[in-house]
Amino acid sequence: MSNKINSNDNLEKNINPEYENLINSLIVDGYLKTPEIIEAFKKIDRINFVLKEHKGEAYGNYPLPIGFEQTISQPLTVAFMLELLQPKKGERILDIGAGSGWQTALLGFCVGETGKVIGVERIFALAEKAKKNIAKYSFIKKGIVEILCADGSEKIEGQAAFDKIIAAASADEIPEAWKQEISIGGRIVAPVGQSIVVLEKESSGNFSSKEFFGFNFVRLIGEKEE
Repeated sequence: MSNKINSNDNLEKNINPEYENLINSLIVDGYLKTPEIIEAFKKIDRINFVLKEHKGEAYGNYPLPIGFEQTISQPLTVAFMLELLQPKKGERILDIGAGSGWQTALLGFCVGETGKVIGVERIFALAEKAKKNIAKYSFIKKGIVEILCADGSEKIEGQAAFDKIIAAASADEIPEAWKQEISIGGRIVAPVGQSIVVLEKESSGNFSSKEFFGFNFVRLIGEKEE
């Protein structure tokens, strides 16, 4: 089965002017820089991932509730984290806390026809909603994106190593499972407390680290904490 992304894959052709204004503000303010990530934002409209009662706020630069005390992240934060992650064509990426599916779909666009994104969501109803939202595009049908209902703080069994891992919920520290799942040369971008941490895996068990302060996230909760 081909997984080629083309003009018939329900990607946005005429961008909403309000959404275009939001994207342009993220570019002007320096949060969006990479052409491929900017193109992903333009093609994957945030309005397709918010609840019906919040459609009128879809282009606000702030988080919105999606149920179960979870949110669709602020566009600024998504842009900032994707720029840190630098998703590339053909990469395998693990997206922890898929939520509404917006970030997962953005990643699906970035990795393209030769890549793979595994989105993990621990709340079953949200995982199903993410599938429906992402199905508005072609990524699941063509095997580019897969959504799993699982505990993202634990190792995802049956998966090869990932080139990159990104998380949308904050932990007290980067889970050891993620460090095991990332390939050498790979990158993890994830919230720790109210900071965003970037880990680069330089060799087995050896990571370099950078930290960016001043963000707010929902908390990453594993099955063992319920």
